[in-house]
Amino acid sequence: MSRINKILTLLLILVVGLATWVRIDFTMPNIEILPDMKYTVAWQSYSPNSVFADGRTMQAPVAGTIARGERPLHYSASKEDAVKAGEELKNPYHVPTSELGVAPDVPSSTEEILNKSPDVDEVRKVPDSSRESQPVSVADSESSALNSSVERGSERFRIYCIACHGPKGMGDGLVAQRGFPPPPSLLTGKSIQMKDGQLFHILTYGQGSMAPFAGQISQETRWDLINFIRELQKNNTSIATGATP
Repeated sequence: MSRINKILTLLLILVVGLATWVRIDFTMPNIEILPDMKYTVAWQSYSPNSVFADGRTMQAPVAGTIARGERPLHYSASKEDAVKAGEELKNPYHVPTSELGVAPDVPSSTEEILNKSPDVDEVRKVPDSSRESQPVSVADSESSALNSSVERGSERFRIYCIACHGPKGMGDGLVAQRGFPPPPSLLTGKSIQMKDGQLFHILTYGQGSMAPFAGQISQETRWDLINFIRELQKNNTSIATGATP
């Protein structure tokens, strides 16, 4: 064997041996250089922290911070501000009859609403094809939105309100039946006289023995509940006067 062949053979053996020795084990992590730059030391949420002046890791948001999607309400939890909210906050679904020329297309029967709990997909479904070719007026569009709001409100009423206020808002829920002071009826008295914005304030900040529901109910859903309560009041008034809802 010539000298060159011996050298080539040794090189081949060296390459094969080296390749075998450094073969990759895919079950093991790669070798990392300067791992501290990748894996930084994180502080535990409730652990002491010498970086901040108050010694705490968790810091409160700075004054004026607004969460994404939040629409702040500049009111306090007082009766005076509840009245103020009644004057300033406007129901986005309120459609004056004088502007439309027709009565809002809301469900005519409260019993029908209470016996139906549509899911979101049903409420938002596209109208049937027989109506797609017909132009939709502003009145029809607003009436449809109000109708959907009442439907959603009836569903949320069953979840959040029925325990105290009862299925028809008369203050005869299971909580009241078991000894807790009953809430006033939503169908008579001050509840009818209150403006929508004032009811919105009460849902947000609470009043009397009623706790605030801002953490459980979104602002949009609060308007849905108010629209459903107005429908309950409307039907109760119609029954009391003998008029057809």
